[in-house]
Amino acid sequence: MENPGLNPTRRDFFTKILPAGTLACLGCTRLCGLFQSAYAQEADQQHKFLADAEMSYADTFGFAFAGYYIPAMKGLQAQIGEDEFIEMLKQASMEAGRQGGENQARSVAANDLATFVTPLTDPDRFWQHALTWEIVENTDTTFGVEISECLWARTFREAEAADIGYAGICHGDFAWASGFNPQMRMERTKTLMQGHDCCNHRWILEA
Repeated sequence: MENPGLNPTRRDFFTKILPAGTLACLGCTRLCGLFQSAYAQEADQQHKFLADAEMSYADTFGFAFAGYYIPAMKGLQAQIGEDEFIEMLKQASMEAGRQGGENQARSVAANDLATFVTPLTDPDRFWQHALTWEIVENTDTTFGVEISECLWARTFREAEAADIGYAGICHGDFAWASGFNPQMRMERTKTLMQGHDCCNHRWILEA
């Protein structure tokens, strides 16, 4: 089966980096030009809004998060109260993660562990540029990585919004795994977003 990640659209890119719901604010199916070579000919025949923006990955994350999402979330946090807002954001992130996992499962031929971790074992251009990681465990039932660089963590920490980043981005990872396969669970005790030296993701497929 062809890996759809090898020929991503700009909508795919923003789907990967943005929490569910934020895409509705952006609208366009192809907003940001990060894959110039793949779309150069296509762009010549399309409306100017779909032309390549020639943005780096760091610039794109800054545009998507620091430019609007983080200020908006900080505003809500100030109105609602820090503790209540973070808890609400965690709950929303878990629901979005569950739905994301279910959608991923429907888009692939199998919902086994090997298929789930394909972005890490056979990464496309997006994952190669957004994260730096080392695989530390890889069996039929367990897969572990240590992530040493993360553009999400860098973007939110530079904006002094690590609490929002963890609640809105990282926390949903747990539900994504079980949404993809109810017999799968994720363990993690450290994240770059929270200031640790790495993110130590470990996914376990239980019999």
